Amino acid sequence: MKKLNTIDSSIIPLPIEDVDTDQIIPARFLKATTKAGFGENLFRDWRYHSDGSPKQDFVLNNPLYGGEILVAGKNFGCGSSREHAAWALQDFGIRIVVSSFFADIFKGNALNNGILPITVPDSFLHEIFEAIENDPKTELHISLEDQIVEIKSTGASQNFEIDPYKKMCLLNGYDDIDYLLSLSDKINTFETERTNLKTE
Repeated sequence: MKKLNTIDSSIIPLPIEDVDTDQIIPARFLKATTKAGFGENLFRDWRYHSDGSPKQDFVLNNPLYGGEILVAGKNFGCGSSREHAAWALQDFGIRIVVSSFFADIFKGNALNNGILPITVPDSFLHEIFEAIENDPKTELHISLEDQIVEIKSTGASQNFEIDPYKKMCLLNGYDDIDYLLSLSDKINTFETERTNLKTE
């Protein structure tokens, strides 16, 4: 996974509550066994007409918006437990999702795939959407190290919580296997010492 620490980016606003994983990536696109290529079907049914033509009023088709940060309404990622929802966001280029509430399984899947889900109070989420409404090119400054998100145009900021282990993994670009491999020297030393004790 790519390391994630500080990101300054414009925003993709999705002020819709209760966005479920079937809306993020519809079930008919779950046949692939690798993570690549899911981004083209991210929000497929909201993004395209049945004939494949883009819906011009959907945010991902609006040239005013873009960036590595998706800001979504409350209860993002509810519904089924499909990890493909995180795959689709990651493949599209989303590195951070900001909302006032995430479904637990989606949150875990996001963290396991290098996406940082940031939970902020409803009031601060409203401030972000208000800033975007005033200026579609509004940027957020996000520091994982300091656990802070800032609206650059207003200076308003908010701290966020994250599991220390997941924070360390994101900062270093580790998945769970990478983390274990990073400890290989310590594991080998432990095994050697244990073997020596048995032979004494």
